[in-house]
Amino acid sequence: MEKPKVLVIEDDDLQYEIYEEALAEYELIQARTVTEAFHLIKRSLPNVIILDHILANGELGLEYLPQLRELMPFVPVIIVSGALEVQQQIQALQGPRRAHYCIAKPVDVNELGRTIRTALTECGEAEVIRRFEALERSKRVDVEALLSRSTDRLSRQTEILAMVKDAKGRPNVSALARRFRVARRTIIRDLQELIRRGQLASDVFPKWDPELDEGEE
Repeated sequence: MEKPKVLVIEDDDLQYEIYEEALAEYELIQARTVTEAFHLIKRSLPNVIILDHILANGELGLEYLPQLRELMPFVPVIIVSGALEVQQQIQALQGPRRAHYCIAKPVDVNELGRTIRTALTECGEAEVIRRFEALERSKRVDVEALLSRSTDRLSRQTEILAMVKDAKGRPNVSALARRFRVARRTIIRDLQELIRRGQLASDVFPKWDPELDEGEE
């Protein structure tokens, strides 16, 4: 089984050696600049990126974060830096092209290892799948709720039809509203639908009550 690939964008060779020793369960690939990282990514996509902020050739990792996220939206990014202010860390973790985690230097390699494991199981493609599944569940809930309301309405209209179709005179909207525990406006809409469907004659429709509460459903 192939080891997960971790792209480490870090120009400090000593720091990279610490990563190599602590993260032996992964296949580590080093890039000293983000520019170099872009060339490596073309050959093989990593599963996780560790991004230092202060890099060789004057590059600043955070300035390239949007481009990395645009290029690899499903790859988790872990920012590692001792040079970031709190506000910069917060900004790095916000927005559609955000990093997933931000760890301060000197790095606690145990924390970094736990973070990588979490990133591999909870972020990236796994995160997208979870969101998609949640969206599908919410759609099903909405559909079920809509069907339930529709079924309740049709059932109520069937009962109303049985009660008023042979009655003489206009139906008592208030009494029907109390009977079905709904607003008067709801009963009026039910009567309108029954008339539209040709199940009731139009003369059974009650005159509009101007005092009907506009907030009723």
